[in-house]
Amino acid sequence: MSKRNRNKRLPEPCASIEVEALVHDGRCVSHCDGKVVFIDGALPGETVGFEYLATHRKFDEGRVTGIHRPSLERVEPRCPHFGVCGGCSLQHMDATAQIQAKQAMLLDNLEHIGTVVPESILSPLTGPAWGYRTKARLGVKYVHKKGRVLVGFREKRRSLIAELSRCEVLHPSVGEHLDALAELVNQMDAKERLPQIEVAVTETVSALVFRHLDPLTQTDLALLTQYGEDHDLHIYLQPAGPDSMYLLWPETSCLRYELPGQNVAIEFRPTDFTQINQEIIRQTVDRVLQLLELQSEDSVLDLFCGLGNFSLPLARQAGTVTGIEGEAELVSRACDNARLNGISNASFHVADLAGDNTEAVWAGRGYDKVLLDPPRSGAAKVLDVLGNIRPARIVYVSCHPGSLARDAGRLVNDFGYRLKQAGVMDMFPHTAHVESIALFEHG
Repeated sequence: MSKRNRNKRLPEPCASIEVEALVHDGRCVSHCDGKVVFIDGALPGETVGFEYLATHRKFDEGRVTGIHRPSLERVEPRCPHFGVCGGCSLQHMDATAQIQAKQAMLLDNLEHIGTVVPESILSPLTGPAWGYRTKARLGVKYVHKKGRVLVGFREKRRSLIAELSRCEVLHPSVGEHLDALAELVNQMDAKERLPQIEVAVTETVSALVFRHLDPLTQTDLALLTQYGEDHDLHIYLQPAGPDSMYLLWPETSCLRYELPGQNVAIEFRPTDFTQINQEIIRQTVDRVLQLLELQSEDSVLDLFCGLGNFSLPLARQAGTVTGIEGEAELVSRACDNARLNGISNASFHVADLAGDNTEAVWAGRGYDKVLLDPPRSGAAKVLDVLGNIRPARIVYVSCHPGSLARDAGRLVNDFGYRLKQAGVMDMFPHTAHVESIALFEHG
C-alpha cells in the first residue's frame, strides 16, 4: 500500500462483485459503484467479496476476502506462500486455463494496439508447470526483529523479502532448500552485507552466486565451501559488478545447456542472461526454425542475439547468420560458443539496437530471413532497418505482448507485411508473463 493510502480512509468492502477479466499483472478487473477496481486473488466469471487496498482517481485496488461463486478454473495453490510471495500470481488458476488466458491476452493486444489479426493461431508451447525455473535472483535480508535471515522473492507488490521455506517453481536443487540457504547466511559474519543470491541451473550443474558488499572472512568462505560440498552446488562470489564474479568451489565449473535437436551446446556464466525454462526454450528454437523455413543458401539476421541461443541453431541450416547484440560480453560469449560448436558461418557484432542503425554496415546488407528476440521494450528502433531490408520472412519472439503488438502494427501497416501466425509459449507458468512468437511474411 502506498504511503498516501495508509492515512486515507478506504471505502467499505463490497459484499459481492462480479469479476470480469484477467489483466496483464495477474489481477482481475471489475467495477464497483461505477469505478474500475483491480482485484488480487480473483478469476474471471467469479462472484467474490473483496476489501480495498488503495484508491486512486481513475481506479481502485483490492483483494479477495471470499469466493461466493467460484470459477471452474479455480484450483488449490500448491505453494503455501502463494498470495504473499510475489513470484507467482496465478497458482489458483488451472494450468491449461492459464495458457488459454495468455493466448487471449496476446490476441487482444494485437487487435487493439496493433490493429492486426493473425491469419492463424499457433498451438501453445507448454512444459513442466513446477520446478521449471533454472534462473533466478533471490533477495537476501537479515531482519533484526526476527533475528534471522530471509531468502527468496519479494512480497507481492511490496519491496520486502517474503518469508519462504521453499519455492515450487524454482528448480528443486535450490527451491526445496530455501530455509537451509537462509540458515547458511544467518551463520555468516557478512549476513547483513549480502543482498542477493543468483541461481543458475543446468542439467548437470546447480550454481549459486553470492553478491557481497564487504570482503568475506575465512569463516564465511569455509561455510560457503562446506555448503557447496554438502548440497552439490557450485559456489561463486561477486564482490562488485558482474565482471568481478569468481568461482569459490569446486576448482572448475562449466555451465552449459544443450539444444539436441540442432546438435548445439551453449556455454554461459551464471550471471549471463539466459531463459529460465530450458524445456520451453528448446521447443521455441524448434518452432523458430520451422517458421523461418530456412534454405541452405539463406542469409539470416538475428537481432538481439545474446550468446547465440538462436544464431547457432540457425547457422546449422542457413548459408550465413549475422548476430547483433548490445552487450559486448554476450557477443564475446556467442563467438566462443560458435567455436565450441565448430560453426564458422555465423558472425557476431556489437550494436545499440535501441539507437539508429540505418547507416550501420551490417544493416546495409541483404538478408533473406530475420529473427527478432528483443527485450520487453520491443524492437521499435530496428524496424526502420527492416523496412529497408524487406526480408521475405520475419520471426518475432516476444516477452511482452504490448510491444509485440505495437511493432506488428508497424510491420503490417507501414511495411506491407502479413501477420501469418502468432501464438504463446508457457515460459513462466503460474505468473502473468506472456511470451509469444509471431511470423510475418512480406507481400
